[in-house]
Amino acid sequence: MAQTDVLIVGAGPTGLALALWLTKQGVAVRIIDKSSGPGETSRAMAVQARTLEFYRQLGMADAVIEAGYKTPAMNMWARGSRKARIPLIDAGGEISPYPFVLVYPQDHHERLLVKQLQSLGVEVERQTELLSFEDNGNQITAILKHADGHGEPFTALYLAGCDGARSLVRHEIGSGFEGGTYKQLFYVADVTASGVEPAGEAHIAFDKSEFVMVMSYGEADRYRLIGIVRDERAEHPETLTFADVGHEAINGLNIKISDVNWFSTYRVHHRVTDQFRRGRAFLLGDAAHVHSPAGGQGMNTGILDAINLAWKLAAVVKGSASDFLLDSYQVERQAFARRLVETTDKLFTFATAQGGFADFVRTRIAPIFASVAYKSENVREYMFQMVSQTTLNYHESPLSQGTAGKVQGGDRLPWVPLSSADNYDSLTAIQWQVHVYGEPKEDLVDWCKKQNMPLHIFAWQREHQNAGLAKNAVYLLRPDTYVALADPNGDSATLSRYFSEHSIILPV
Repeated sequence: MAQTDVLIVGAGPTGLALALWLTKQGVAVRIIDKSSGPGETSRAMAVQARTLEFYRQLGMADAVIEAGYKTPAMNMWARGSRKARIPLIDAGGEISPYPFVLVYPQDHHERLLVKQLQSLGVEVERQTELLSFEDNGNQITAILKHADGHGEPFTALYLAGCDGARSLVRHEIGSGFEGGTYKQLFYVADVTASGVEPAGEAHIAFDKSEFVMVMSYGEADRYRLIGIVRDERAEHPETLTFADVGHEAINGLNIKISDVNWFSTYRVHHRVTDQFRRGRAFLLGDAAHVHSPAGGQGMNTGILDAINLAWKLAAVVKGSASDFLLDSYQVERQAFARRLVETTDKLFTFATAQGGFADFVRTRIAPIFASVAYKSENVREYMFQMVSQTTLNYHESPLSQGTAGKVQGGDRLPWVPLSSADNYDSLTAIQWQVHVYGEPKEDLVDWCKKQNMPLHIFAWQREHQNAGLAKNAVYLLRPDTYVALADPNGDSATLSRYFSEHSIILPV
């Protein structure tokens, strides 16, 4: 019977990212998908800064940025009048090397990830479906179905369910998926349009209980529309066309749509599974959590699920960590998913609430508030951090320890740009590493040499202090670049104790 280390079910962005990070770390994978090829429609649009920071680990951030489009600004409209323009370029100039919102349609995105995976010698097996599986304690036994109908028994050490909101893997392990479905029916359309002003920028328009979001692809006259279907039409979504959706908000933008290249309707759900892991099976992406598209978080959250799990699976498969490490995947990612659902739920409820008062707040109060607030540098940075996922932390994780300066275990390492280089250059390696900003103690240098631990020393600068880092402290970074341990004393004994307590063996 054929066998691999990890069987990945689902070749969307989440499954592809998991396959890439595992393969890069020397873990054997098999990735299957029941579709005949990558998606043909541009579902998710935004690639956030934190995702790009991780893509830098694989040397693909520049390719994604070159293929995508940096959205210059978001314009807010109400009842046919533009009320506010919020610049988006360089909104996070002090936070991330990627201080912008990048539009990169999911169908293009998937194709790039597939090519990256092929360059590592891994092919997605299309028209291959998971029928069932059993967890035997020491391995997973699965039954796969191929395009010609024949079944194949297959074994893997672990199974990753990246198979979407209707996940078979989630169903098989008996995980709950509590939450609900919003009553509104939404549409998404890719259109050719003229009259968008300013062209190439994003727009959100409100008109009473209607709204529409318009996003540019960076190509002349090509846009993505997301909006709401009139209540009286929503009962039979299968019969709807673009002509059936509300057009008051669209008309308020004074745009003319000449072609509808793709149109679909969908319901918005808000759900989080109660088990991200059961035994040797894991849930990632939409199989584990779904929420409103507010803020462009969905695809990015799934990719971050994959990166979080990949280094832990690699360590356990290679025998350098105990099974305990895998339990931290649920602790870290479920907590974030719940916070994200709560946040997007509030935004979504605000955008879709009905009634005179809600309409007044949306069309009169919110644009003024947004315009004034965004002039504050602190507000701009806060908004960027929230949307870009750079504010995500794992403070409550069993893997997070200590505080040095303003940085504590579980934080994303602050990015510090300097004229010569930045402190993220070393993060291209998927490995444990130590950062010291200032002078390391001699025993720490000796310990790192003996343990084959990369030690990166940065001459102390005022910029490091401004970023919240402490002089001469030790920052132990996980392979996914989050701070595992922050020790203000910079002692090697603290590092030794950390690895011992967490049953992690460093590679020789």
